Amino acid sequence: MRFGSKETKGWKATISVAMSNYIEAGSIIAIATSLTLWQDRFGIDDFAVGLLAAISSNAFGAAVGAAIGGPLCDRYGRKFIYTYDLMLYMFGVLLAAFAVSYGMLLVAFLITGVAVGAGVPASWTYIAEEAPPDQRAKHVGTAQLAWSMGPVIGFLLAVLLTGPLGLTGSRIIFLHLFVVAFVVWYIRQGLSESARWKASRANSGTGRKRGLRELFSRRPNVKALLFLFGIYGFWGVVAGQMGIFMPRVYESAGVESAAGQNLLQVLMWSVTVLATYFGFMQLGDRVSRRLLYVVGAVPGIVAWVLLVFVDASLPVLLLFAVCWGVSAGLGSQAFYAVWTSELFATPYRAGAQGVLFFAARVSIGLLSYYFPTMLDDQGVSAVGLVMIGLLVLSLAIGAVWAPRTQGRTLEEIEIERYGAVLSAHAAEDLPREPRTADVGPPRTR
Repeated sequence: MRFGSKETKGWKATISVAMSNYIEAGSIIAIATSLTLWQDRFGIDDFAVGLLAAISSNAFGAAVGAAIGGPLCDRYGRKFIYTYDLMLYMFGVLLAAFAVSYGMLLVAFLITGVAVGAGVPASWTYIAEEAPPDQRAKHVGTAQLAWSMGPVIGFLLAVLLTGPLGLTGSRIIFLHLFVVAFVVWYIRQGLSESARWKASRANSGTGRKRGLRELFSRRPNVKALLFLFGIYGFWGVVAGQMGIFMPRVYESAGVESAAGQNLLQVLMWSVTVLATYFGFMQLGDRVSRRLLYVVGAVPGIVAWVLLVFVDASLPVLLLFAVCWGVSAGLGSQAFYAVWTSELFATPYRAGAQGVLFFAARVSIGLLSYYFPTMLDDQGVSAVGLVMIGLLVLSLAIGAVWAPRTQGRTLEEIEIERYGAVLSAHAAEDLPREPRTADVGPPRTR
């Protein structure tokens, strides 16, 4: 399969690889909109529901996949992962579509989660490495756009299918993910390997292996890991619970109709799509990312303040959905995807993303065990206060330590942070300490 012009090829590659994010989000929404139906079908309690959520693509399953896939992506290449991860994903969603027992469903969610976890770091890494320096946010933002489309379509399908068809409708939603994954897998067979990864391997020599030990032993890497977990890990715990349990939050707030809950989610994620495209993708390469990050983070806090401290009338819930949609489109995940590709050298890039994705999803999984019970026992207000605290931490860390990297090549950033382009030197030629290693603003262009 051959693509056309260089520019067209670049965007087609970006879009096809970014679809990892659509099927990730789609699997989370398919689970979220079906949990109550599975609970009724198999007669399981809230803790068993929490376990399903915890081992899925929303949490531990994705964490395991990222921990495996990230390092493999650095060792064997980006194409190695995005060629094979979708095969595993297709098997997982197909198993879920035809699940006839709780155990079968548990295995299906775990397999799907592992596939998602392996694919997402590879997709963000590949897109950033192939994007022009002055359009990196626009290209990486395409992955966020695809992620946002997953809930829009997923919740719309839930309204159209689960209402009249019940659990059968949910099974159809999983089957639709199988079809999308197959089409994306077919298109990806025509993509080439990341040019930067190939150059890194050629220049480093086959004997040089940079693994997790070196990732954790270099000061710039450790600083970047802490910074990125601070903005993405804390925010991700909130977003993770919302992604899979938000219909239950709406129910606790008084919206008892499943169709009403899903339509509120359609509104929220439609706003996210708009904010991603017109906000992050159009401005992320042109304005101060620190300012844009803060502007995106504040509405997310406002959304949860409304839910906790204001009576949950329909106008309040609509405003909540709009505020969170704006924040999700401009917020931590999109910035994390760009910064995590910029702040690590090519030999560590995918492995670092795997480590961070693993840590974030484990955090989500730990809370997912107890979130349904906490919501039932203590209500929206108690849960909401935890969410607000985590969002404030994420905002503060990004506002203080956001790096200034837009418009610069990955090699320029690498030289400034490590003192050299690491893949271009033998091990003995690498400096022990970089010239500048801080995550925070290195210099103004």
